[in-house]
This record gives sequence, C-alpha cells and structure tokens, in this order.
Amino acid sequence: MDTSTVLPPNAQRRLRTAYFTRNVTRHWLLIFLVVYGLFNLLPFLAPVFMQAGWTWAGNAIYGVYSPLCHQMAQRSFFLFGSKLMYSPEQLPLQLTGDSGTDMLLLRQFRGDAIIGWKVAWSDRMVAMYGGVWLAGAAYLLLSRLRSMKPMSLWTLGLLLLPMVLDGGTHMISDTGDGLFGGFRYHNKWLATMTGHALPASFYVGDALGSFNSWMRLISGLLFGIGIVGFAFPYIDRFNQESAQTLTDKLDRLAETQRRLQAELKRPSDR
Repeated sequence: MDTSTVLPPNAQRRLRTAYFTRNVTRHWLLIFLVVYGLFNLLPFLAPVFMQAGWTWAGNAIYGVYSPLCHQMAQRSFFLFGSKLMYSPEQLPLQLTGDSGTDMLLLRQFRGDAIIGWKVAWSDRMVAMYGGVWLAGAAYLLLSRLRSMKPMSLWTLGLLLLPMVLDGGTHMISDTGDGLFGGFRYHNKWLATMTGHALPASFYVGDALGSFNSWMRLISGLLFGIGIVGFAFPYIDRFNQESAQTLTDKLDRLAETQRRLQAELKRPSDR
C-alpha cells in the first residue's frame, strides 16, 4: 500500500513546516549572520552604485537607510575619492553656520565624481552595526568550543556606557554651540588634560584618526560586544530548546507513522 496515505495532506504540510522550523532554530545564528551581513553590506554598495552610474540604486539605498542614521557627510566614510573622510572645509558645500540648515546640507550631500561617494551611514553606525556582526561571528566560533553564558547586567552597562557618553555629549555639543563650535568639536578640554601632547588634528573635528572618530569606532564596537554577549546566549538557549522539543515531537510522529505503516501492510501479507 502507498505509504503516502498514512498521513493526510494537512498533516504532511505540518510535518514539513516542523522540519523547516527545526532547521531554522538549529542554525539561527548562521542565518542571522548571513542576513545581517547583507544588511551591513548594502550601505557600502550605495557609493559603488553611484560610481558605476546606477544612481537610482544608490539613491534607493541612501533613502532606505536614512531613517537609521543622520548620514552627515563629515562623519561618514567616502569611497572612490582621495580621502576616506573629509572635514567640513573640504566638502563642496556652502555651510551657513546654522546647525539645522547645515545638518540638512551635510545629510543631503552624497558625494560626487571628484571626492567620491559616501557610505549610506555614518562611521558610528558602521562600527555599531558592524560590531554586532563581528561579535556574532566570534560567538558562533566560541559557542562550538564551549557553552556560552550571558554576561552580567553590570558588564553590559559598562560596555554600553561609552556609547551613551559619547553620543550624549555629541548631541549636547551639536545642539548647544553648533556642529562646528561645540566642546566636542574642538575638544579643548581634552587638549588641556593631555597638555597638547598630540597633534591638533587629533583634537579637532571628526576626521579619521581624530579623538571623535576613535570614540565613535571604539564605542560602537563595545556596543556590539555588549549586545551579543548579553542577548545571544539567551536567544541561543531558547532556539536550541525549541529545536530539541521539535525533534522529540518529530521522533514520536515518525514512530507513530512506522506503526501505522506496519499495520497497513499486514492485510496484504496474508
């Protein structure tokens, strides 16, 4: 007798869904890294498309990622130009000194054929979202070697604190004294603390290698480590338990199906 008649069509569909769900829960982290990796890659494709002349595709990516980031040009990486980052004076913009107007101008400027095209989100977002991906990849490797326990709330708080302090002081500085006049733009307080021991380019502005740039990159990476170290062990435990529960149910169903098949074959053997 045809064994396909053992389970009705609805039950067969549920069975296939259960197998699919179990595979997803078993390999959730690998799936996350692939999907989230594509999410992190797209902002870098925007300047590639603009350079290739596919402006519709590049502008679409800028538009999609715009709600996630301010995309101000002086705090963004540029591709296909002479520099990876530019100071406001090096950008072909007529800034007004008004924070709101200048922020809009810097946000709307996406680059050109001379200085290159900016990545679709700022250096902080690159570090923050990229940090989650890198920490996730490290978690995948380490979890195969040993059981991973979630970090404590205190450790999470310490890893998130640099982002809170850096982002908060930038916001206060930008809204109080403007984008290029606040205490986080000139960082005179830091120059005084360090006795002006470092080059002026380290203290002033947001260019790559400056204090502001380093703080955004480091705080973003620490953010990623904190989120993964705290949340992923819980997510992993939940998914592995769910996968085991589905495995147990599928094993019981398989055993039931074998018994039914054996019973259906008995009359034909007589």
